[in-house]
Amino acid sequence: MRMRVRFPAMCCVAALLCLLSGLRAQERESALSDGEVEKLRESAPFYPERVMVFVGFVNQRADRVEKLATGKRQPGREEDLHELIQQMGSILDDLADNLDEYSKYHRDVRKALPKLVAASERWGTVLRSVPSDAEYDVALKLTLESLKDVHDESVQMIEEQKVWFLAHSANSGAKKQEN
Repeated sequence: MRMRVRFPAMCCVAALLCLLSGLRAQERESALSDGEVEKLRESAPFYPERVMVFVGFVNQRADRVEKLATGKRQPGREEDLHELIQQMGSILDDLADNLDEYSKYHRDVRKALPKLVAASERWGTVLRSVPSDAEYDVALKLTLESLKDVHDESVQMIEEQKVWFLAHSANSGAKKQEN
């Protein structure tokens, strides 16, 4: 009888521990520090500045990737590169989500887009210069795909925003003349 009572209780405890460890793992896997999250919150209403905050975060990771990939080989280098490459991919995915929103609602990010395109070209150069290793090859491939998406969307948005803001500034000027 005691065995029957203990077994379900032990199963419940084991399941709870699995859930808690899963939550902790998700908490630790954030690509952004608390300070970086705060910078994003502060820049939220200022669309071009927010894009540049993202650029700064990816630049920091790209600089560290470049230093690790080209510097003196250190123990744990592959794990560090894997982590940094994954962080870059995660940040790039968040940036892509923001760009989608900005495009959808015609948020004016024209000043930031050329800087983003130039930075994304540099990031591509850095990532493609990383030597191949089974430890991070999958993460590298996924991050390069995210980077391509951000780059392509940025280039497309430059043209779309030129056309949209030209058309809408011309319409607002015509409306002013009518009044």
